[in-house]
Amino acid sequence: MSNLILASASPRRRELLGVFGIDFEVHPADIDESLISGETPGDYTLRLAVEKAREVSSQYRESFVLGSDTTVALGGDCLGKPADAAEARDMLERLSGTVHEVLSAVALVHPGGGIETRLSTTRVDFAELPAGWLHHYIASGEPMDKAGAYGIQGAAGIWVRGLDGSYTGVVGLPLYETGDLLRRANLW
Repeated sequence: MSNLILASASPRRRELLGVFGIDFEVHPADIDESLISGETPGDYTLRLAVEKAREVSSQYRESFVLGSDTTVALGGDCLGKPADAAEARDMLERLSGTVHEVLSAVALVHPGGGIETRLSTTRVDFAELPAGWLHHYIASGEPMDKAGAYGIQGAAGIWVRGLDGSYTGVVGLPLYETGDLLRRANLW
C-alpha cells in the first residue's frame, strides 16, 4: 500500500499528481455530489474535496488520502458535469463571452485523521463560442465529464482569451496548492 492515495478517477488529476514524482495509488471516491441549498461555489467545492478524501480514508486509514474537486461558477451558480448533450449546450452557451470562475479544491486527510485543505480560484475569459463549433464540440463527447462542460486542455482552450490564476486548477488539480499540502505532510 502506498503512503498516498488519490481519491479520484480523473485521468487529468492522475497525470497532474504524477509531476511530483512520488508514488501514489488511485482509489476513486463514491459520494453524493448534490449541491446543498444556499451553498456558495467555494464551500461546495471544498466540501466535495473533503468528502471524497474522507470516504476513501475510511477504507485506508494508514495512508494519506488526497481528494479534489473542480467547479465552474457563473453568477453564483455552480456548473458541474453535464448530464447530457442538452445540458452541455446550455452550460457552454451561458459561459460563451463571459469571464467566469473555476474553483479547484484539494483536501489531504492524514493517517491520524487530521485534514488540511486549499482552494484555488481562477478567472477564465471565454470568447463568444460559435454555434457550429459548439455542435461539433458537444458531438465529440469531450464536454461530458468536465465541470462547466469544457476542458481548457482540449479543444475548448482555443476560445480562452485569458486567465487569471492557476491553469492546472482549471484542468482539475491546482499544483501549487497540492504541492503545499504534500510539503507540509513531508510527502514531497
